[in-house]
Amino acid sequence: MRATERRMAILEALCERRHDSVENLANEFNVSVRTIKYDIEALILTYPVYTTQGNGGGVHVVEGYYIGRKYLKPSQEALLQKLKESLVGIDCKTMEEILKTFALPTGREK
Repeated sequence: MRATERRMAILEALCERRHDSVENLANEFNVSVRTIKYDIEALILTYPVYTTQGNGGGVHVVEGYYIGRKYLKPSQEALLQKLKESLVGIDCKTMEEILKTFALPTGREK
């Protein structure tokens, strides 16, 4: 398995599990811990993936992120937020639902 294929498989596993340890991922993909750390570093640059240390630490994907889901660009989200200010009632509620569904989780830019 090539590095890019392995990284996508790691991302898929994280999207399914939401959290895993570096050691478990290394065992699962039959590579060294260092290789997984390199993979995670590469994923962090492009996807909403992050690491934590300590008890319960490991590799995480931001809650609400899933592969294949389309997200708004920051400029698109900002425009919709601006437009929402002029809406009332059901239109405002609908715009909030759109933003909740398609805005990138935790405001993290992709």
